[in-house]
Amino acid sequence: MWRRRKQALPARRLSKICVVLPLFTCLAADDVPVIRVETRLVVLHATALDPAGLLLMDLPPASFQVFENGVRQKLQTFRREDVPVSLGLIIDNSASMRDKREQVIAAALALIEASNREDEAFVVNFAESPSLAVDFTSDAANLKRGLLSRIGSEGGTAMRDAVYTAIEHVRGRNQKDKRVLLVVTDGNDNCSTRSLEGLVRAAQQAETLVYAVGLLNDESPGEAAKARRELDILARATGGQAYYPKETAEIREIAPRIAHEIRSQYILAYHPSNQDPDGAFRQIRVLVDRPGAAIRTRSGYYAPER
Repeated sequence: MWRRRKQALPARRLSKICVVLPLFTCLAADDVPVIRVETRLVVLHATALDPAGLLLMDLPPASFQVFENGVRQKLQTFRREDVPVSLGLIIDNSASMRDKREQVIAAALALIEASNREDEAFVVNFAESPSLAVDFTSDAANLKRGLLSRIGSEGGTAMRDAVYTAIEHVRGRNQKDKRVLLVVTDGNDNCSTRSLEGLVRAAQQAETLVYAVGLLNDESPGEAAKARRELDILARATGGQAYYPKETAEIREIAPRIAHEIRSQYILAYHPSNQDPDGAFRQIRVLVDRPGAAIRTRSGYYAPER
């Protein structure tokens, strides 16, 4: 007789989406073969906001409804807690940022200071091309040295390539429960080889939230609009947020706000009712029954391929 059971999930850490595969084990002690069936678990990091844009931190599980391609899903996990994060700081190092870098560095360090003590961070600087300045560390002094370093380019802005580099660097790193990127730039991307569509797909596949700060006041209206569009699309698709301060000094207030949001998100997880490994994009929508409340989370994910 065949027996069927589900492989237990870790109590604390929620795994990444995994392919549904029957795993055949050796014969059990009673010589009866056992089939282990592993199902995908979709994990969402969701920010809940009231009508004034303030964080809602008292919502019960019953308040949330999760839909995948229009079909309501049953929540398997619900919690709101401050979980450790792998954080990537992606900083524009082009010539136009020279007078803004001191305040940007101060803001980045303020974000680190306001983060969970168990967080780890790395730094990618970019101009015409990206460069890993500091690998994963919890040492603030080491991060500051990386933020102060220059990559020697006076040319263009390769924002998409830099974000893609950071996504690849954090992809598959499972030491922490959440992966987050913060990109700071002051201009429209003018020399990346990566497309925006490919970048969004990579971020969704890596289950990485992207936050952005666009210091776009010195750009022409047309170039600023292009930059804003790309940052907005990237942030919305991943569950993050884009900010556009009028003055560079405002970034010092934005950074702790991002850190507070990251530490105050709800964690929702479900086994999709559609377990077909077809590689298709599955749209996600989360609703909450609090009047006027809004939920921000990633727009969907790509199912694994057969």
